[in-house]
Amino acid sequence: MSSFNIPEGIVCREKFRVGKEHGAGVLGCRDVDVLSTPSMILFMEHTAWKCVEKYLPSDYTTVGTKICVSHLKPAPIGAEVVIEAKLKSIEERKLIFDVIAYWGSLKIGEGTHERFIINKAKFINKVKELTKQTSHGL
Repeated sequence: MSSFNIPEGIVCREKFRVGKEHGAGVLGCRDVDVLSTPSMILFMEHTAWKCVEKYLPSDYTTVGTKICVSHLKPAPIGAEVVIEAKLKSIEERKLIFDVIAYWGSLKIGEGTHERFIINKAKFINKVKELTKQTSHGL
């Protein structure tokens, strides 16, 4: 268990409707009206984020740091996709999820996703500092 009292092993599910904006056609795969892999990943990240957000103080959130998934089967535009995120382990501020995507009873994607708990203000300050360094050609 983390110092944020996030229960290890929690399982969360979210439903998403696959819109045209989630399709492979947006990425240039014309005439392939199926859920794109980046959109499936977006749904997985969102589900994992939402799963733990309620356990964090308002000045904290999580950011995705790693994802490793397989897109196993297609789902058409208009399909309802259910994402399941299970928090399998907590390592200090690192949260590791098993994520699965379903279209009906068909498993269409699976993998792991890591998120890191951050203090929002500290994180934004770090980004500002990095922006200054980058703008100076460092």
